[in-house]
Amino acid sequence: MLWDIDQTLIDLHGSGRDWYAQVLTEVLGITMTGMPSFFGRTELAITSEVLASYGIEPADEVIRKVWAGLVAVAEAAVPTMAEVGLVLPGAEAALGALAPHEGIVQSLVTGNLREIAWHKLAAFGLHHHIDFEIGGYGSLSAVRADLVAYAVELAGARHSPYPAESVIVIGDTPHDIDAALAHGATAVGVATGRFTPEELTGAGAHVVLPDLTDTDALLAAVLR
Repeated sequence: MLWDIDQTLIDLHGSGRDWYAQVLTEVLGITMTGMPSFFGRTELAITSEVLASYGIEPADEVIRKVWAGLVAVAEAAVPTMAEVGLVLPGAEAALGALAPHEGIVQSLVTGNLREIAWHKLAAFGLHHHIDFEIGGYGSLSAVRADLVAYAVELAGARHSPYPAESVIVIGDTPHDIDAALAHGATAVGVATGRFTPEELTGAGAHVVLPDLTDTDALLAAVLR
């Protein structure tokens, strides 16, 4: 079970853009005037596009400096994240409901860096049922489907091989759906972000939920 984070489990009301603005100023001396869309994209894709938009070659060294700054800002924000954002309805219950089921391993496929994923979920107490060691994170590739493949490979090495039909990817954007389908996994869309149920269905989601409040519906989608 591979979860997205932002707009699927939590909503930080655009804090990521504020973090980028702060880091670009502190690390590169840039005053940010605009940002590409974050929704469903990986950190590598976002950072590369941001740097290029300011005429900076997205070399690995520069990207790593920006990421180090983002991790530091996210860590500093942990004490106040729950004041700025919120856990989306049903998210905590959904993670807890899946935990007792034998054979289900919950991890992440997220555009976030691994450290930021930890800070975000820990700030809201949502980290207890997640295996962070086998996730697919946004530093790995600009292509989200690569993150699914990576997470499944790690999970198979730690537990047992997972055929594609046993993998469930859950997220709020067509990018999440595309990544699942590219791997042959089950795609569960949750319409808690910018995209409507119709848009998620149109992207090819096998199941679309309005949110995570109906735990029985989620379990039916995952355990079918």
